[in-house]
Amino acid sequence: MARQGNAAIIEQFIADGIPYMFGNPGTVEQGFLDALENYDEIQYVLTLQETVAAGIADGFARATGRPALLQLHSGVGLGNAIGMLYQSKRGHTPLVVIAGESGVQYESMDAQMAADLVSMARPVTKYATRVTDPGSVLRVLRRAMKMAMTPPRGPVFVALPMDVLDAVNSEPVVPSTFLDTAALPVPALLDRAAALLAGAERPLVLIGDGVSASGAQEELTRVAEQLGADIWGVDYSEVNLDARHPLYRGQLGHMFGEVSTGAVRDADAVLIVGTYVFPEVFPDTGTPFREDARIVHIDLDGYEIAKNHPVTLGLVADPKATLDALAGRLEARLTGADRDRAADRLRRRRAERPPLPADDGSLLHTFLRELAAEAPEDLMVFDEALTAAGPLNAHLPGRLPGHWFSTRGGSLGVGIPGALGIKLAHPDKTVIGFTGDGGSMYTFQALYTAVRHGIGAKFVICNNRSYKLLDLNIEQYWRERGVAPHAYPTPFDLSRPDLGFTEIARGFGVDGVRVDDKSQVTEAVKRMLADDRPFLIDLRTTEGG
Repeated sequence: MARQGNAAIIEQFIADGIPYMFGNPGTVEQGFLDALENYDEIQYVLTLQETVAAGIADGFARATGRPALLQLHSGVGLGNAIGMLYQSKRGHTPLVVIAGESGVQYESMDAQMAADLVSMARPVTKYATRVTDPGSVLRVLRRAMKMAMTPPRGPVFVALPMDVLDAVNSEPVVPSTFLDTAALPVPALLDRAAALLAGAERPLVLIGDGVSASGAQEELTRVAEQLGADIWGVDYSEVNLDARHPLYRGQLGHMFGEVSTGAVRDADAVLIVGTYVFPEVFPDTGTPFREDARIVHIDLDGYEIAKNHPVTLGLVADPKATLDALAGRLEARLTGADRDRAADRLRRRRAERPPLPADDGSLLHTFLRELAAEAPEDLMVFDEALTAAGPLNAHLPGRLPGHWFSTRGGSLGVGIPGALGIKLAHPDKTVIGFTGDGGSMYTFQALYTAVRHGIGAKFVICNNRSYKLLDLNIEQYWRERGVAPHAYPTPFDLSRPDLGFTEIARGFGVDGVRVDDKSQVTEAVKRMLADDRPFLIDLRTTEGG
């Protein structure tokens, strides 16, 4: 059926089951935004700045496992969103990003807002293109959908010139094709993997979000228990394993390579699943593993296998199917002595696990202990608490797949919009976004979107009145260079002026409360959980956050 491209793209999005378009409107997109008003199947979620739109889209896509649609305004809107898109690329979030431009006919004029959108988008997307043929618009959008969802997943970008969308479009609307990637290695390679891992005296498992994307948590747990192997999270921002499992040791790969090297240097057999090794800001450029270590790496992203360090066997395969098959091979190959050693290691780790999280009596711990006691068991958490993440994850660890998410990629400001995206995906759940005072101010205007669209997420600002992570990192910098400790640089301080988060929140229509004493905790938690409206707590703490 002939119609304008403006209408055709909306029909394509509907065919692909897209319920929301997240964005901030602009003049060169007005044609398809006007057409959108004629369709009830897609709701436009208005944000006041493109970083917020990108953050909400990221959270929604992560919580649904489906592509999210992000609309940006030409070059200026794309520029605003680039930092958040970098996070989506590093975290493999399936986003379809569209941006309008004035038109192909104006390309030679170098006019206001003219920019090479594809070149701008390419570094922060897995694929970027521009449509110039009015008869190929839907074909390109279907390709974008497919590429966003094909492992390694990630954001893709399509520039849509106004005159191309104004033209008559006769393309048929058919649902995009999403590929089935549940690939399994040939039997001989599975046998070899089992042979490399069996009999290890110091086995180790390194995991990342490829486990969650594959739904392989149960299979991963079984293999780790068969080996009696300690498990470390690396590129880890979702529930890839019950965080209270006795073999889980925590996360590596955040900042300093020496931490990761110290954790893996003694292992004689290493299983790596769904992650790259290692993603620190300051990585160890040497070889972190033992020279004789037997290393098996399973991932659908072949680029990450042996990217930085050699492996003995690399399997480009689906983690869930492969781990399930590997567990069967190990069951047949492990000796009685192997099983006894594995069981003994598991018993020792279980004995080390405290029945309750450590509690130093601080306001932060008091608040989290109360919240953990009162929150529903299926609470969904977005963790951008940063230096308060240790206490947060002690009291509210990620245990249920799809119920805990954390920041990734290094971009600040994802905590509030990320929680909004999760709440949109799961409106029946209680969703709390934790962020810091510094990080929250990148995207605080997301509260407007929460009120406008009735998104009842909750928010906790872990407010230590500083960029605390920078304080900790410069201490490491001083130690490495033999610099005597002294006052932190003044740009790390956020105490002047004091940020009145509850007052700012009320300006957007969000109720909130400031908590700076333990006596206020119970009432604050009660108010936050009392209904399904957005609510903010300014938690005044100096021990992290």
